[in-house]
Amino acid sequence: MKKFSFLLLLVALLGAPGAHAQKVKTKTKGAAAATAAAQAPRWTTAKANAWYAARPWMSGANFTPSTAINQLEMWQAATFDPQTIDKELGWAEGIGFNTMRVFLHSLAWKEDPAGFKKRVGDYLAIADKHHISTILVFFDDCWNKDPKAGPQPAPKPGVHNSGWAQDPGDPASRDSATFAQLRPYVTDVLTSFAHDKRILLWDLYNEPGNNGKGLASLPLLRNVFAWATAVRPDQPLSAGLWNWEPAYGPLNTYQALHSDVITYHCYDEVPLHERIISLLATHGRPLLCTEYMARPRNSRFVNIMPLLKKYNVAAINWGLVDGKTNTKYQWDVPIADGSEPTEWFHEVFRKDGTPYHQDEADLIKKTNGK
Repeated sequence: MKKFSFLLLLVALLGAPGAHAQKVKTKTKGAAAATAAAQAPRWTTAKANAWYAARPWMSGANFTPSTAINQLEMWQAATFDPQTIDKELGWAEGIGFNTMRVFLHSLAWKEDPAGFKKRVGDYLAIADKHHISTILVFFDDCWNKDPKAGPQPAPKPGVHNSGWAQDPGDPASRDSATFAQLRPYVTDVLTSFAHDKRILLWDLYNEPGNNGKGLASLPLLRNVFAWATAVRPDQPLSAGLWNWEPAYGPLNTYQALHSDVITYHCYDEVPLHERIISLLATHGRPLLCTEYMARPRNSRFVNIMPLLKKYNVAAINWGLVDGKTNTKYQWDVPIADGSEPTEWFHEVFRKDGTPYHQDEADLIKKTNGK
């Protein structure tokens, strides 16, 4: 707890109003001026708060259709499944969810840039039909380190996220020589959807440093922020804080001080989660919790969702429908025969659309004002 307190105090101090004002050069000419203009600064706190105030309270889930084991299976042409997406987002709409967080993957773009962007557009049209805005995620340090395009593996029985794919993977995420291949992807996607009102937010890097990478992910984090800032889409940019250990201080500091709005992950129960909210609030920017809800850890809809609404923090839990990701199973508690866990870790709905717990669904609807 002492380590946790130290780092959060550091984050709080870095977030003090006026502590890090943006510096913008005013005396530039020609191409240099054009470059400076293109690389617009971080949003002011006033702009960030006005953006947030103009929207209803955001609640929703991290969404992968139940028929996809990972991002590649979701987005590749052979396995893109608009029918399931439509059905499952309809269930989300029915309980008042208005926001989904969805992971992209650079390999799906590399295989077919035009087709990939069309499928993203098709997804956005379906989500919009259900009155759902979307947070799109670029890079990710979680789970399997060697992603490959093409047919994806079958789920391993009882294993949480057995087929989830890092992006760009390891060692690619540590290798600056690969960054030149990633910039066209980020630039193309951001430019193509820079003015799309169906997109709520660009989440540039999910859990940088996970899987033991630590600060080795900092160069890619810096680069993706630079590439995104050069495009400067209408939507805000962010990368969520997630690890509160002192070793992650440089990552947390960079994420917090370069994000237009503050996003974070917390799978802990109320006292610790409330403490995180109070300290991150010192940045004076909107807060969005883009991952929470792990029932056996006592991060539940019944205690965390009302907490987030109380503090006007967006509430995006992990998981919507039980499916190939196997995220109803706990991170480190596999069930070898794939049988039903005593208590689901994540997810709201069963495959047939019935809620895992009707009382949870009722609470979600009530909290969402449905």
